[in-house]
Amino acid sequence: MEGCLSLNDPHPVDLTNCDREPIHILGAIQPIGFLIALTADWIVARGSANLPEFLGFYPEQIVGHPLAEFLPAPIIHDLRNRTATLRGPDSVERLFDTELVPGAGSFDVAVHMSGGQIVIEGQRSTGEVGDVTGMVRSMIARLDQCGDMLSFYREGARQVRALTGYDRVMVYRFAADGSGEVVAEACKPGIGRFQGLHYPASDIPAQARVLYTRNLLRVIADINATPIPIVPQLDEMGEPLDLSLSLLRSVSPIHIEYLRNMGVDASMSISIIVDGKLWGLFACHHYAPRHPSFERRSTSELFAQMFSMRLESRERQQTVEFERRARDISDQLLGAVASDETLLRDPDWLADILTNAIPADGVGVWLNGSYAFSGITPPTDDFRRIVRALNATAAGKVFATDHIGSLVVDAELFADSAAGLLAIPISRSPRDYVILFRSEMVRSIRWGGDPHKPVEYGPNGARLTPRASFDEWKELVRGRSKPFTASELRVAETLRATLIEVVLRLADEASAERQRAGARQEVLIAELNHRVRNILGLIRGLIRQAQPEEEAVRNFVKVVDGRIHALARAHNQITEDHWGPAWLQALIDAESAAFVEEGDRIVSEGEPVMLNPQAYSTMALVLHELVTNSSKYGSLSVPGGTVKLSWECNARGDLLLYWRDIDGPAVKAPSRKGFGTTIIERSVPYDLGGDAQTRYAETGFEADFCIPARHVSKPREGGAPMIRFPRAPHEQRQEPPADLLDGQRVLLVEDSLIIALDAEDIATRLGALDVMTAASVDAALDLIAAQPPTVAILDINLGSTTSFAIADALLERRIPFMFATGYGEQAQFPDQHRGRPVVQKPYTIENVARALADMLD
Repeated sequence: MEGCLSLNDPHPVDLTNCDREPIHILGAIQPIGFLIALTADWIVARGSANLPEFLGFYPEQIVGHPLAEFLPAPIIHDLRNRTATLRGPDSVERLFDTELVPGAGSFDVAVHMSGGQIVIEGQRSTGEVGDVTGMVRSMIARLDQCGDMLSFYREGARQVRALTGYDRVMVYRFAADGSGEVVAEACKPGIGRFQGLHYPASDIPAQARVLYTRNLLRVIADINATPIPIVPQLDEMGEPLDLSLSLLRSVSPIHIEYLRNMGVDASMSISIIVDGKLWGLFACHHYAPRHPSFERRSTSELFAQMFSMRLESRERQQTVEFERRARDISDQLLGAVASDETLLRDPDWLADILTNAIPADGVGVWLNGSYAFSGITPPTDDFRRIVRALNATAAGKVFATDHIGSLVVDAELFADSAAGLLAIPISRSPRDYVILFRSEMVRSIRWGGDPHKPVEYGPNGARLTPRASFDEWKELVRGRSKPFTASELRVAETLRATLIEVVLRLADEASAERQRAGARQEVLIAELNHRVRNILGLIRGLIRQAQPEEEAVRNFVKVVDGRIHALARAHNQITEDHWGPAWLQALIDAESAAFVEEGDRIVSEGEPVMLNPQAYSTMALVLHELVTNSSKYGSLSVPGGTVKLSWECNARGDLLLYWRDIDGPAVKAPSRKGFGTTIIERSVPYDLGGDAQTRYAETGFEADFCIPARHVSKPREGGAPMIRFPRAPHEQRQEPPADLLDGQRVLLVEDSLIIALDAEDIATRLGALDVMTAASVDAALDLIAAQPPTVAILDINLGSTTSFAIADALLERRIPFMFATGYGEQAQFPDQHRGRPVVQKPYTIENVARALADMLD
């Protein structure tokens, strides 16, 4: 390290406090050269105290004077030119073998900028002149012949030692935590070896590492030399000179103590910069004073830059090859899953694929709360804890650690099987993961002395002292795995993109299949609705067309017709919501609208509740019989009489339904039970497994029903019962006008003869002059061409086709028409026919009359 703080500092005493010492403003230089600092207009602002030794004049003589008064004009010209070529804040320019003052000898000179001042440093020239370009080319050629990284590092250290002559040259690589390792060295025999030793981050403080990225070469010529002060120490603003880029900067006393503890008298460090970051150093030690010439130092710096470039190229080549192989694996993964999606849920197959890209001992997969394992993984409960902890990390990013203990507590209990992990998120919500686990790598780290340096007083006053022993100190590391490299993390991101693509593709396919299934269900429900309505219409038509003249038979037909129509209304309710639960209130409203003249005579009370399809159809018949009986014999048969229909759910969720006739005639139990009474008393127990109780009280008929909870549905959020058959009170039970179609020629398009006959009768009862029927599109178009109708009723579905072509022909001739359908709300219309009146099958004179009245108005 190059400095440390006083113990008077208010911060806790710790060697990491060295990170705060300003080692770049020590106010002195090493005695191997001199320093002159100039203002922007080349007035001398500072000078080192040893100027007389090199140039023959004192700092006090030249400070405040133009430098041109002391140096020859050609030298000033050369220095100005070098200053003009400085590019960037960390640029340094050099002059070699230059005679600054007549008779003073030749100097090697360096020029840089510091705080707006021009700093000139000089050192006596050794006269060494060589083919620098050829030398460096030869050195790099030797590097290029190295087959692996270890020999590459070793050759770099050997070349620097041959060039500079230091006793020991090490390639020192920094780890992510700032600690370092000697990965290669070249040294003279008999001085021991440091290769493989680790050094804690505090040995090279943070501010020193920053300087290594700015000033690429640092020389300490003699740790026992006396520093030369800069005169004056402070400028007119009270600021010292920033020596960050100085080649001669003095040395922190703590760093001198550090080197002395190692037995080193001189050192040199050359930065190795890879991808713009400090990768490591060439660390050179000598056991006697030594200061290479400017020429050797410049050559060493150039070689280090070339070494860094070659190192960066090799690492990138390795990364490119590694990531190319990973992309091939990603393509293999994508292709395999595309043909067999079940592979994504096969952890053994997935582990085999992934661990070929990123070495791991086991793989865990977490998908939608379920998990699967392959290889060596943590116990199940700990895996769940790890997933929960991962959910707290940044969403959508790969997460890696070589120490799971930093993520979950008690991780040491399973560290032997899983000490490190790399988590690849493959969704956002819920958070799904593919997690690669690495087992514990128990290893002994060889430190260059105890890294946990104790706090001690040193010889430099109230300061901390660096450790005095650099003997090998071993530390056993447990609970950690082999770390995941930056390349492996990039590969993980590639794999993550591939896995997400696979998951999204599967999700899209599943969504598309759900949509297709939903569409098929829509079609089936619509077809079911259509067929059931047609069947009900056909039955009604058969009954009405075949009825004889006897009054009793006519009454029977009317009763059966009402029951069929009640079933049709219930069927419409449950198919409108895709054969799902329907509102009880809607069923009550439908029966009220169909049979009761005044809308307020059936009063309903209860929370909104829905019935499942089976219960809905059963209750449609029951309510129809209740309303029919009350209209004939009960309170709805006399003016002022009402019915109260209330309901509630008990603790088990069963629906309790109460029917009460109010203000009606006195009733008594019938001597013979008819079919309607049987429906009321036995349908709920028999069909639904519930209960039904009826009472013929003096105040009116009463019925209590219990519908089991399995047939009852809770309303959806925001849902409310809707009236399916709204009708204003004054319109209820009004007889359709017999002259509604007076003088009209009606075209009736219907592919069922019986239903067509029924509809023809309805049109005739409404006063139609002529009714023309057609069962196909061609027949209808022929009728329109031969004798255009004035009104038309078109069944939408005509076997394998629709009546929309007929509608187009009518629209073109401006002939009013309406549609009839058994599809309910599932019927689909072309844009030009949307909004047309639609009558739902089965036909009744009421619904046909209402639709015709709306259309003709």
